[in-house]
Amino acid sequence: MRIISSVEEGRRTILSRAPLEVEQIPLGVRETTFRTFGKELTPEEAVSRVIRDVREDGDNAIRYYNSAFDNSQPEELIVSSEEMQAARESVDAEVVEALQYAAKRITEFHEQQLRSIGLNFQVNGLGQMTRPLQRVGIYVPGTAAPLPSTALMCAIPARIAGVEEVYIASPTLEDGSISPIKLVAAEIAGVDAVFKVGGAQAIAALAYGTESIPKVDKIYGPGGLFVTIAKQAVYGDVGVDAIYGPTETVIVADESGDPDLIAADLLAQAEHDRLASPILLTPSRSLAEKVRAAVKIQLLDLERAKIAEEAFENRGGCILVSDIEQAIELANEYAPEHLCLVVENPTAWVTKVKNAGGVFLGETSPEAVGDYTAGPSHTMPTGGSAKWSSPLGVSDFLKTISVVNIPSAEAEELARMASIIARAEGLTAHAASVERRIQGR
Repeated sequence: MRIISSVEEGRRTILSRAPLEVEQIPLGVRETTFRTFGKELTPEEAVSRVIRDVREDGDNAIRYYNSAFDNSQPEELIVSSEEMQAARESVDAEVVEALQYAAKRITEFHEQQLRSIGLNFQVNGLGQMTRPLQRVGIYVPGTAAPLPSTALMCAIPARIAGVEEVYIASPTLEDGSISPIKLVAAEIAGVDAVFKVGGAQAIAALAYGTESIPKVDKIYGPGGLFVTIAKQAVYGDVGVDAIYGPTETVIVADESGDPDLIAADLLAQAEHDRLASPILLTPSRSLAEKVRAAVKIQLLDLERAKIAEEAFENRGGCILVSDIEQAIELANEYAPEHLCLVVENPTAWVTKVKNAGGVFLGETSPEAVGDYTAGPSHTMPTGGSAKWSSPLGVSDFLKTISVVNIPSAEAEELARMASIIARAEGLTAHAASVERRIQGR
């Protein structure tokens, strides 16, 4: 783990973000793209072709791209009741209990969130109606790491909001199946159906519908580069929750922090992705050195050590700051997905936090618990979007409808003022519309 002594150098390196389109595309992905399309295509060009083909050829296109990209050929695109039953029977009872425990916590948090949202009101004839979306699609990535937690974290808020139909799309294993633990999580979350389709073809299917997969109103969930580009491409034809990039964790720590625990928390994020950002901000060189040593030792025991090590090389490391105040200033500039305050009296420092997807206070609140059982959704803004957006929640599955019911006593004055503005804008039909109300009185 590199240690950077200059804050300005830290801004230029660890805290800088490369635009999505200039990320290096792995050789294997480029080879698959060439084999599938017969020529070199940029990710954007490939996604455009996939979307076009799914819109034109529906399920046949999905089966073709499932085979081409994932080497998977499921017989049916929808998970059957028999497959769901087999999944229930194959997942260890202890794991099922843990998933149910997590679901209970997630449910309780989002029920409280729903109660805190201003829903319906009407004052002097003006108000709003709040309605849930009718049909949503959730993309749950992962095969080797199946991410059942993402199914819970995205689908449960939808159910709490009152969405009528909730569907999941997921990439499959080479045998055409979806990991049983993911299916169990989907069932616990109350999902209506799970579809065997991954990548850009999944986003296209949810956006436009096929013979097997219904068109949805909005698409949710994280994914890789091609999923992200596809969400950008279909936005406008369908809603999307956000554009998610690789995971980010910034730990702000002082001398009171335990270097072994800090190292473990950084590695928990680093193992997600080679492009993950595990970052430590501390005024203590001594702590930084101890954390670096602990990271090196703990890497030896990790199954995904190579991925974690590359994450530290690519985007991770430590920046030495003058004090905790400066560390939080840097964190606010960076606007991380996760911000962990491992400092004395973290509740005092949290008041200075302006930009973060989620804040985790003290060593008893590790971000890894937030990924699974704390309660708030772990689907959070990345790439600096925490400056203007929020974690996934109940409100993302709701929409408001304005209600205008003008009392007759106010109608003439409102119409007169509206007429003046309309004529100033040059919209005489607007003016005439409201003036007829005045003339008729």
